[in-house]
Amino acid sequence: MSRERMSASEPLGQEQAQEQELTLASHSAVQDVSEVDDLLDEIDGLLAENAEDFVTGFVQKGGQ
Repeated sequence: MSRERMSASEPLGQEQAQEQELTLASHSAVQDVSEVDDLLDEIDGLLAENAEDFVTGFVQKGGQ
C-alpha cells in the first residue's frame, strides 16, 4: 500500500501522534549515543593514564 493511501486512511491526529513518537524516539536515541560517547571518553582517559595497571589486572598468575 502506498504512503498516500495510508495517509488518506489515517486520521490526522493519529499521524501527528506517530510523528511525535518518532521524534521523541529520535531524541532519546541521540541522548543515549551521547551518554555512551561520554562513557567511552572517560574509559579512554583512564586507560591513557593507567594502561599498565589495567593490563596487569588481566595477566594470569600461577595456576589461574
